Amino acid sequence: MSALAAGIATLDARQVRKGLDARDFSAVELTSSALEFAQVENPQTNAYLTFCPERALAAAERVDKKLASGEDPGPLAGVTVAVKDVIVTRGVRTTCGSRLLERYVPPYDATAVIRLEQAGGIILGKTNCDEFAMGSSNENSAFGPVMNPFAPDRVSGGSSGGSAAAVAQGTAVVALGSDTGGSVRQPAGFCGVVGVTPTYGRVSRYGLTAFASSLDHIGPFGRTVRDAALLLQTIAGRDECDATSAFAPLPDYLAQQNGDVKGRKLGLPREYFDGLSSESAGPVLKGVELLKKLGCEVKEISLPATKYAVACYYIIATAEASANLARYDGVRYTTRVAADTLSDMYRATRGAGFGAECKRRIMLGTYVLSHGYYDAYYLKAQKVRTLIAEDFRKAFAEVDAIIAPVSPSPAFKIGEKIDDPVEMYLADIYTVTGDLAGIPCMSVPCGKTAGGLPVGMQILTRHFDEAGMFRLADAFEKAGGFTG
Repeated sequence: MSALAAGIATLDARQVRKGLDARDFSAVELTSSALEFAQVENPQTNAYLTFCPERALAAAERVDKKLASGEDPGPLAGVTVAVKDVIVTRGVRTTCGSRLLERYVPPYDATAVIRLEQAGGIILGKTNCDEFAMGSSNENSAFGPVMNPFAPDRVSGGSSGGSAAAVAQGTAVVALGSDTGGSVRQPAGFCGVVGVTPTYGRVSRYGLTAFASSLDHIGPFGRTVRDAALLLQTIAGRDECDATSAFAPLPDYLAQQNGDVKGRKLGLPREYFDGLSSESAGPVLKGVELLKKLGCEVKEISLPATKYAVACYYIIATAEASANLARYDGVRYTTRVAADTLSDMYRATRGAGFGAECKRRIMLGTYVLSHGYYDAYYLKAQKVRTLIAEDFRKAFAEVDAIIAPVSPSPAFKIGEKIDDPVEMYLADIYTVTGDLAGIPCMSVPCGKTAGGLPVGMQILTRHFDEAGMFRLADAFEKAGGFTG
């Protein structure tokens, strides 16, 4: 392994740009070393499903040409990026972690992918994930689980565990994931990195394979708050290809990371600390004490509809999944199982292609949308969703941000919960509320357990206040909060 590859795991975006400007290395040299390092390290975590060296080196050559000619190569120049395998990439296999799409090669790029490459980002490859982003542990991938870089016998979290593990392992500087019920924040917490779920509509979903369309977000991972903010700054903004993308103005996130959080009012929701394991509670509460030392005012608040959140989420998400996954039938772009009749082909293809968790959610979703049950389940869940959003609206009338745990416990062992879906679903209790309300939220490292497992602290703010969220997280990081 080259000397550059050996040291590449610690580089952040600022250091990459500094090295390029100083001609310490070229973008092509950096990319070649990053690919070498990622391919050597990948067997330890199974984070990547596909590498794309040709695309990566072509992007690096464009960066070098711009630097040589004196042009601005972009804010992400030379920065290596891993992309979750539910986000489509033209000419690069996109499997969604499913056998159904094992050989699918998209003919177009997602808007987020286009924007990060226009900014000089270098896509190294596609990362492993729970099948069609359905899972909380990354054990539902058809291509094997992603192991936690801190403890190979533990899960990396789901469904964006591959992206979180790649950043934690140092095989990519930043990564893109997707979040429907906590699938960026939970793996970020388990892997000790920063994970951001932006306001719904802040980032275009064009090119994101749909799971639950009213809940899906694309969000960034980074080892620092600055890197995560830089990536979000690059991919965010209105997109004509996505009618749900917002027209809201996009502030300069980096400029507002000034460390001034004195007087910020923070709320601690009592419902989020009930049932929290002592292993997770300790680092989170220690993080709260640090925020107090930085001048923040902390008060207890209540979000009473939280107790209904998991049930509400799994009704809405499965209903939307049932509709979205109907397109995978063996007729168009999926793997096909031969049969004598069309209906037999549908059944054989979907039966062989979908994993157990996808089948479970399709069946649940179809049931709650069926005649006689729509009002009793789906319509009622949408009303509860409104109550959850109203809880946050009332809370943000009193506080600037909410501080909460990310998960009831640190990363659990691989296989520990896979046969108990209800127990697995309860792992999302602290993250699904943010998605249901559509507000921005993020996970930042706040220390480790006695056994060395990372613990994440969640920061939630009002709609489109990512700048305030980043400012608080940045101050926490600079004060030493990440190490506890």
